[in-house]
Amino acid sequence: MNVKALLFDLDDTLLDYSGGVDRSWTEACTSCCAEAPDGIDPATLVAAIAETRRWFWDDPVRHRRERVNMLGAWEHIVEFALERLGRPAPDLAAAIARDYAARRRAVMRLFPDSLACLMELRRRGIPLALVTNGDASQQRYKIERHDLARFFDAIVIEGEFGVGKPDEAVYRHALKTLGMTPGEALMVGDHLEWDVAAPQRLGLTGVWMDRGGLGLPHGSAVQPHRIIRSLDELRGVRELARS
Repeated sequence: MNVKALLFDLDDTLLDYSGGVDRSWTEACTSCCAEAPDGIDPATLVAAIAETRRWFWDDPVRHRRERVNMLGAWEHIVEFALERLGRPAPDLAAAIARDYAARRRAVMRLFPDSLACLMELRRRGIPLALVTNGDASQQRYKIERHDLARFFDAIVIEGEFGVGKPDEAVYRHALKTLGMTPGEALMVGDHLEWDVAAPQRLGLTGVWMDRGGLGLPHGSAVQPHRIIRSLDELRGVRELARS
């Protein structure tokens, strides 16, 4: 594997983004509904939000449009859930979204293997890029809070760059900044299309992060070059970089 540079996804690859989602929604609804005058049952609202979230994010066009303003997206999700219950309450929706956002920020942590991997790669002088979709302010907050910028020679955030994965312009920009060709780079991430299939079409090595050990979906058309459950499994790449 002739790897000279690595591109990393952020959420659920380096950072535990999905952990705490359900608990944060439950706590936000419980807290905000207790203060609401309308007496909305928080458990009923949490269940409605769970259904609404799936519907909301399953639409690719809406997903692409809404993910660059996550606070707004969360507010829309709660608004739709309340409407489903026949209890529209825009002020409550906004309050729950803000409360949820704060709780999510509080519980997000880097995975235990992330810093060790990044520090070793940086120590060996391997060019690194961070390539992430989403809200510019939210993603920058995560990067600054966890002091990640020091590891990367290029940081490409959808909300700043103007387009996101799987648009090939994203990977091309990261590679150009690193001074690398696709054949010299490896992309690591948890999304099969954005972090594996799209980079592979350009000639990058695609490594799928399967932290849960679920394996590829049945009949998956995407075939990663490697599947890993921990960044420690990149040791072979890191050892190769010594030569």
